[in-house]
Amino acid sequence: MLNIVIFGAPGSGKGTQSERIVERFGLNHISTGDVLRAEIKNGTELGKLAKSYIDEGQLIPDDLMINILADVLDSFKDSKGVIFDGFPRTINQAEELKKMLAARGQEITLMLDLNVPEEELVERLINRGKSSGRADDNEETIRKRLDVYYSQTCPLIDWYKVEGKYCLIEGQGEMNKITEMICEQINILK
Repeated sequence: MLNIVIFGAPGSGKGTQSERIVERFGLNHISTGDVLRAEIKNGTELGKLAKSYIDEGQLIPDDLMINILADVLDSFKDSKGVIFDGFPRTINQAEELKKMLAARGQEITLMLDLNVPEEELVERLINRGKSSGRADDNEETIRKRLDVYYSQTCPLIDWYKVEGKYCLIEGQGEMNKITEMICEQINILK
């Protein structure tokens, strides 16, 4: 089973590359944002609980998020593996994900870190905001999101290096070339 964490700052191309990896390798894709929206929309017990936190402007506790991800993972039949997009974001989440997967006889195979220079990230997100109308894609908010990424999420890089799962991918340049670099790394593991 290929269980891959796709990692990178906002605007690094995680969603785009996830779609391409899913298509190429036949993996399932778990985007935490999409999963939460679906749970809430479907009115599941976990969705109702998640909504209560969101409605109060609070972050969803790690244990609740892990339970939601476990339910989604268990729903995949005959899965070749999963791409985790947007999770984990903290070392505690990575540790909990590791335990949850171990309980299913699985593990993270690889963490792909899409590395893109900050100014390129800002430019990409501003352009995305212009085309999509996303209110959070303005320079002030982008810079705040990047600060949170660097201070809270980047420590995962060293955690996955210690785990022996880390792979740096230069995420700047032509999209197809980036996809091919990612696929080369995945093929090494197959």
